[in-house]
Formats: sequence, structure tokens, C-alpha cells
Amino acid sequence: MNPTTRRSVLAALAALAAAGLAPDGLPRAFAQAKIRPGRTDALIVVDVQNCFIPGGTLPVQKGDEIVPLVNDLAKRFQLVVLTQDWHTPGHISFASTHAGKKPFEMVKLPYGDQVLWPDHCVQGSPDAELVKGLSIPHAQLVIRKGHNAKVDSYSAFLEADNVTHTGLDGYLKTRGVKSVYVCGLATDFCVAWTALDARNLGFGAAVIEDACRGIDTQGSLAKAWAQMKTKGVRRVQSSEFA
Repeated sequence: MNPTTRRSVLAALAALAAAGLAPDGLPRAFAQAKIRPGRTDALIVVDVQNCFIPGGTLPVQKGDEIVPLVNDLAKRFQLVVLTQDWHTPGHISFASTHAGKKPFEMVKLPYGDQVLWPDHCVQGSPDAELVKGLSIPHAQLVIRKGHNAKVDSYSAFLEADNVTHTGLDGYLKTRGVKSVYVCGLATDFCVAWTALDARNLGFGAAVIEDACRGIDTQGSLAKAWAQMKTKGVRRVQSSEFA
């Protein structure tokens, strides 16, 4: 680099600094920004229940590892919502309800394709309880889903028929929430469906990847991330939070 060019580059960098810009031309505050949740942001903690951790009826590999991280993230949010899978005995999503069917097979039901699951998160059972180590005393709402015996419900917002609302969207909107951050179990089902429905209902949405774990049956994890990207769901990490 000749002296004239070098002086030109240094002058340009000095001008950017004076203008509060990073070398890539972005506002410096933006380039270095951390996520600082405010009054219009909510954290949705999805299904951190005994049934989804090792030893449960539908364990997600290493699902228990997210608990300390979720507890820490929750401290950054004024508004936290918890969800629980809350199935009736003999729920339509259980393989045991369908003669000759095994867990993880697919069936057609009136509301669409349904993965058949092992019996899990039955209402009132220890299996359905929130994980003992989960500590979010300031959580303001618990949404119980999947309690309709004839329809499954992955999302915190809508049952799997895509018609029946849980009421969460109305609650958040009346509280002035504009964006939701989603974590919990499992990434490729209840977390993804929650984030996708949030976008469809007009909220900004992000999934905190390292505060989730996936089931990943038949490529479901990659498919879920692809769907979320297409719908504008952001993929963030816990380290991005202030």
C-alpha cells in the first residue's frame, strides 16, 4: 500500500469512527449489540417437563442440560410464559390408542398428519410435572396444551387443527408484547411450532438454539430449522444476551 492510499484508508476509518460507525459501515452500537429484552419482549419456556428429560416417557437426549441455562435466561425477561404438555389418558396422539401402530409411525387424522407418540405427559402424573430444577418464580402464566383428547397440540398458540387458540396470542397482545423468544423441548416440534405460529400471528420470533434440544426423528430437526428460517424466525444463542 503506497503512502497516499494508506493515508486515504486511515482517513476513512477515522471518519467512520467519528460518525459512530463500525468499519463495515454499520452503526457501531448495532455491530456490537447484545440482546436486551424489554417490556415488549416475552420468553416462552416450552415443555421443560419430566417426560421430556432422561428417565421420562418421551426423553429428549440431553434435555436436562438446558435447565440451568433456561433459568439464567429467564432472569433477563420481565414476562415469562411456561407451557406444559397435558394429555388425557388415551390421547389421540398416543400410539397405544391406535391398534397395531407403534410410536413414531405417522397416521392421517381429521386435522392432518400426526406422529404417534409413546404415552406421555398424562394429566396430573409426575411425568407431566415441570422439571424440579426449573426455577422461574416470576413466570406469570402457564399454558397447558394437548388437553383436547381428539386433537394434538404442539404450539403454545394453536392446537394442531390450526383453528383452536390457546389464548396466548391475545394475552401477549394485551400486554403489549411485540416479540417472543422461545426455548425448551423439543426444538423440532413444540418449540418450532410455537415460533412459527408466533410469526403467523404477527409477533417477531427467535429460537434460542442452545437453550433447546431436539428429538430429530426422520430428519425433523433440519426440516424445522428450514421452515423457521423461511418464516423469518431468528436463530440466536444465549451468549447474545446482555
